[in-house]
Amino acid sequence: MKSTALLLALIATPAIAQTPPTTSPQNAPPATVNGPPPAPPTPASPAPAPDYKQDASWLCRPGRADACAANQDVTVIRPDGKQKIEKFKPDPLIQFDCFYVYPTVSLDATPNSDMTAGDEERNVAAFQAARFGQKCKVYAPLYRQVTLTALQSILQGKPVAMDRAMAYADVKAAWDDYLERDNNGRGVVLIGHSQGAGILKELIAREIETNPAVLRKIASAMLIGTNVAVPTGQVVGGDLKKMPLCRADGQYRCVVTYVTFRADSPPPATSRFGKVATPGQSVACTNPAALAGGKAVTDAILGAKGAGLGSTPMGPWAAGGAPVTTGFVKVPGLISAECVSKDGFDYLAVTVNADPKDARTDTIVGDVVIGGQTLKDWGLHLIDMPVEMGNLVTLADRQAAEWRGVSWKTRK
Repeated sequence: MKSTALLLALIATPAIAQTPPTTSPQNAPPATVNGPPPAPPTPASPAPAPDYKQDASWLCRPGRADACAANQDVTVIRPDGKQKIEKFKPDPLIQFDCFYVYPTVSLDATPNSDMTAGDEERNVAAFQAARFGQKCKVYAPLYRQVTLTALQSILQGKPVAMDRAMAYADVKAAWDDYLERDNNGRGVVLIGHSQGAGILKELIAREIETNPAVLRKIASAMLIGTNVAVPTGQVVGGDLKKMPLCRADGQYRCVVTYVTFRADSPPPATSRFGKVATPGQSVACTNPAALAGGKAVTDAILGAKGAGLGSTPMGPWAAGGAPVTTGFVKVPGLISAECVSKDGFDYLAVTVNADPKDARTDTIVGDVVIGGQTLKDWGLHLIDMPVEMGNLVTLADRQAAEWRGVSWKTRK
């Protein structure tokens, strides 16, 4: 069924696309006079509110053999096709924390997920969060997120008792527990993708920007793959009132955010990424590889086999090259990115620097593809983070150093 395939593809649905009205018992269609009584609604989640003092309520915590301890070794493929493996080595002097909220991945049968990590939650944490563990202690709560199942029901026109407030309340409770038990005055980088980024955006607006003592703890907020609105041409305002966009080296307590499209396939008019309905406001875009603007080669770290569910598999990385044995690949110089404004959209435009003389691939995967058809309105949402992963990790480390008052040159 097309709708099922589509939902499996949208592994990281944007927050703005997850807000169709739900049907409550009060506005549900009435039963016919002679018909059977309506079936009771499916509960939003089979799980009670989590207790984040219990380690089982966390997908990742420092010092555990969990999803964020997954092997992050990378195969570097040079233009001549030759390979070398870079071993992942965590910094022995980690001095800041990362608080990560994962995107829409749950395949649970209920509208909101349970609190048991499945392969989908573990895999996305290994893909998106574990690499930050090279520089920071990673805390990632499980939460009763809106599931892919709920989105499938919505597409089929079925009433759904999904509860977005439940998902937010869980992350807030986890954040409060982290501050109480774990922070100990350390700087923290907030990291989220899609649904996770949308929840963190709300957390910042409601709980962090309104509390100066907590705001002072924030080294950076990386809200990737969701629309963050700012007044057009400005760096603060709109969704967030105090944290500006990151626009310069050495800046901290600022926001890194973007949505990704291929440079040669910009967002079509139907896309919900890259534009907002509020007059006078635009979607923010900050390029981690070039905070001040302009086009720059990125430090992309891509999945060796592709972008996961909903994407076509990746072909050979180099003509005649040896098989890649690591889970991740670097192809230095192959990918560039630039924040652009075009036709009412603001987004990170990604270019693959194809070179016929280069032994490496001339393309990458990452589009949402259903039945052989590319859904252009989703852009490269599946690889929002991988196309700039190395830059994001380096930037988090730099911003945390600046937060501590340590010169980046000294830190390096």
